[in-house]
Amino acid sequence: MTPNGRSSRIRVLVAEQAARRGARVGVLDVCTAAVTSLPVGGAGISAMSRTAASHPLCSTDDISERLEELQLALGEGPCVDAFTHGTAILTPDLRTGELQHCWPVFADAALEAGARAVFALPLQNGAISPGVLDHYAPVPVRLGAEELADALAFADLATLVLLDARIDETGGPADDGAPKEHTEDLGGYRAEISQATGILTIQLGVGIDEAFVRLRAYAYAHGRRLTLVAADVVARRLRFSPDAEPTQTDEDV
Repeated sequence: MTPNGRSSRIRVLVAEQAARRGARVGVLDVCTAAVTSLPVGGAGISAMSRTAASHPLCSTDDISERLEELQLALGEGPCVDAFTHGTAILTPDLRTGELQHCWPVFADAALEAGARAVFALPLQNGAISPGVLDHYAPVPVRLGAEELADALAFADLATLVLLDARIDETGGPADDGAPKEHTEDLGGYRAEISQATGILTIQLGVGIDEAFVRLRAYAYAHGRRLTLVAADVVARRLRFSPDAEPTQTDEDV
């Protein structure tokens, strides 16, 4: 199939998903269409940045949502490597011995979450790289040449959708029928994590990078989602101290 023919077919598949939601095309539609076309169980996208806190953007199911959170909380995994190196990271089987050394914590955590294979594709347009598209499969899987070409075409379209949206929304109005448990308001998500990180710079007396590392470490150590921890910090339900363990309260202060 020619590149133009493949691109046109992918666009039609994604447009069909958006039509089912009754909304304009969003990145969730790209992920959903990819899952229906590739030998994978789910897909998700994380917005990535070298200058600001990265965060999950959308996912098609609970497992892909967990994988996005895990990689950003741990700072390791195929998503992180794909963004860092600007190349696709294809992992047909997470039980491969060398991966246990590459991602000593993520590999086991991903297997426990229900993933056996993970494929991470950077979203790129020239020098712009707004994130990574991840796919997982519950069994060992290798993408054939045509399947990989399709996966890359989905990533290209996801990049265009993100850039067209100016990276400030997942696509569609608030009541567009999308499964809310697997989509996030990107603007609000990013703002809350950034605000929480800023608060920690003051509470801990550290720089922004160290504050974000501490936020991620707390989320992983307590088995909580990064967004929920950030919300607690912003609401003053969770306070960090340079000389003591973080303290959690049940009510807003």
